[in-house]
Amino acid sequence: MFKTTRRALMASALASGLLAALPAHEAFAGGEVTISHYFTGDLGLDGLKQIFAEFNKETGITVKDSPIGHEDFKTGILVRAAGGNLPDVFSYWAGARTQFVVNSNSLHPIDDMWKAAGLDAIVANGATLYNGHRYLVPFGYHYAGMFYNKKVMQKAGITEMPKTWDEFKAMCDKLKAAGVAPIALGSKNRWPAQFWFDYLLLRTAGPDYRAKLMAGTASYTDPEVLEAMDLWKQLLDAGDFAKTPNAYDWTDAADQVQRGEAAMTLMGTWITGYWNNNKFTDADYDFFEFPTVKDGVPRAAVGPVDGLVISANAKNAEGAEKLLEFMISKPDVQAKWASIQGALSANVNVDAKSYTPVMQHALDVVKNAQAFAFNYDLATPPPVAEVGLSAFAQFIDNPGDVKSILDQTQAAAAAAFKQ
Repeated sequence: MFKTTRRALMASALASGLLAALPAHEAFAGGEVTISHYFTGDLGLDGLKQIFAEFNKETGITVKDSPIGHEDFKTGILVRAAGGNLPDVFSYWAGARTQFVVNSNSLHPIDDMWKAAGLDAIVANGATLYNGHRYLVPFGYHYAGMFYNKKVMQKAGITEMPKTWDEFKAMCDKLKAAGVAPIALGSKNRWPAQFWFDYLLLRTAGPDYRAKLMAGTASYTDPEVLEAMDLWKQLLDAGDFAKTPNAYDWTDAADQVQRGEAAMTLMGTWITGYWNNNKFTDADYDFFEFPTVKDGVPRAAVGPVDGLVISANAKNAEGAEKLLEFMISKPDVQAKWASIQGALSANVNVDAKSYTPVMQHALDVVKNAQAFAFNYDLATPPPVAEVGLSAFAQFIDNPGDVKSILDQTQAAAAAAFKQ
């Protein structure tokens, strides 16, 4: 039912022409570092150009930039790794995805640079150790929360955001009575749906169980998973989601909330960068934490860490290390990037006052959380993540088939873990 193997991931990229579209890795002079990343939005690209120009001015090293669309990047970078065709530096997500590439011997360890730069005293967040060595420098991190339109809530008579699951469901009923779709979800590219699975499982079974599922030592047919999916099904059956989520992407869902067609969307803090660019500011929106479902379950925050890594066959490893050090150690660089991306900085020396009030709120939530969990597709190996993401999309279209979907998901995930 689902493609699960490393070979399937790479075959998918080849079939779509990704490999042919990616530039060949060439040998460059010592004054150049090649980089590929998934920050392709106008603001992100412009910001990186400015940062790379600052790096060039300080070091004399030129950065040759090859941005690739977010969805294409996920598979394309694995194709390049398999072919020994990686750039000197590339952006990647901390967690299971980086572990997957480390295990293929495709990354250059940065232990010496890390120690020489004193990064232990600078880095605040992010999984940087893999197989006992440093490989990744976190560039920024995000928090997934329930972002909502303030005016929509006010018009529906909602003045306090829900803290419990019962309060959340009651709020959804109140919004529907006011003629507003409670929840926007744009799961066309599958991954936005994962946050619902993440939080429902974390708020019921807890972080320890969820870690076992991500590692393949628990099963998608377990009662814990079925309970989480049943809660999600209740919302779908009640009409709490705007229609046809799989027809839209996350920006479409964000637009629905901005226009007032839906009240809220469960999304990462990068939505603030998107909205701010659309002149929808934190005067217009806010977020609340995903509500408590079961008392006594450790409270977890969910989100990704964006990082930078160096390929094992980097032509300019020394220059690449200088770039990574520059990107994390400069508070002004980190603050600029955080502002552009709606991110939280991984550098502890960035003044929290540089964040908007909404982002300061997000920082407080993360600091006070009892656990920080990488979102689903960063917490389990990529071939397994492909299985789960496809299952979530299928579930959204056919919530009544949840048991058979989970049966098939477990069979495919178990096969993927054996690869």
